[in-house]
Amino acid sequence: MQVETLLPLGKVDPGLRAPEVPFDITTVGEQARLVEELGYDRLVFEETKDDPFVVLAAAAQATSTLGLGTSVAIAFPRSPTSMALTAWSMQRHCAGRFALGLGSQVKGHIERRYGMAWRAPAPWMRDYVRALRAVWRTWQDGVPLAVDNDHYRLSLMVPLFDAGPIDHPDIPVLLAAVNPLMCSVAGEVADGIRPHPVCTPSYIEQVMLPAVGKGAGRAGRALERFSVNMKPLVATAPDEERLLPKVRDARARIAFYASTPSYRAPFDHLGLGALADEAKALSKAQRWEELPPLIDDDVLHTFVTIGTYDEIGARLHDRFGQVVTHCEFSVAVGGEADRSALAAMVDDLHARDDTAARATIAG
Repeated sequence: MQVETLLPLGKVDPGLRAPEVPFDITTVGEQARLVEELGYDRLVFEETKDDPFVVLAAAAQATSTLGLGTSVAIAFPRSPTSMALTAWSMQRHCAGRFALGLGSQVKGHIERRYGMAWRAPAPWMRDYVRALRAVWRTWQDGVPLAVDNDHYRLSLMVPLFDAGPIDHPDIPVLLAAVNPLMCSVAGEVADGIRPHPVCTPSYIEQVMLPAVGKGAGRAGRALERFSVNMKPLVATAPDEERLLPKVRDARARIAFYASTPSYRAPFDHLGLGALADEAKALSKAQRWEELPPLIDDDVLHTFVTIGTYDEIGARLHDRFGQVVTHCEFSVAVGGEADRSALAAMVDDLHARDDTAARATIAG
């Protein structure tokens, strides 16, 4: 199993918790070197408070073997040609170590944060990735640019703006997904999916992967190299005492996700629609403190992998080894003990191959 990490700061959900380590963009190089030394396969960065491509460019400068990528860069606010150029430059800069993770974002953000008209995201993303790849083919192979689909019409590439061929033109494209429609699109046009952390192994296997397979079948594509890249919900610490606040954080996060309509499908899959309804009502009323108590221990353990540092590697593999090829997690490194523990976790997951997951994906 390959191991990926976010820069060790943790994801942040508004109103839930502060990051474990405040992110300082000036230390990206130092952190990236640490990730490389610990044996991770790839470092990914999400688009929240910093431009992920700027951060990854700094990480590329400081490393030589570490894979790099966006966990999610928001696709639609950038034209396919603009995204193509950024990814092309990144791939050239890091000599083939880059993977492009794309996300669609939800309606409210597209309309009210980016000021764009909302359209159905799955067909939009299909046309987006096809246009993106067409631009790359134009630069790499000299194929005339000719995109004409429901969302994009591209036909102009003059020499001044032709980025030209690069040594590593096959940039993996991974799509953030929860619902079957986006999974189907990924099967058609992408190289992998990034399930949301709320997606359980049974949901990935029974809902997401069959949809990927349908999309691949329509496109006549094989799935032997298709990847499932996930940052599971994890609560871990050196010992049981320090694990308790991590578990409280995880309970709050699950409650927040349950309140979000875009993430409802995995809850419905488990018969937890009533819980999602109640969480949504509390969220709308801004009764945030009442959300975590909705998550009992059974629900908590269904969504979150919990254990001390010496337990968590095996537990992650036991839970996700059948359906995930690339497992992503981060632990704040506060000293040599944390560093040693994290290196041991990485070694543990590396020792557990992804053969079973590959077989499940390929069907």
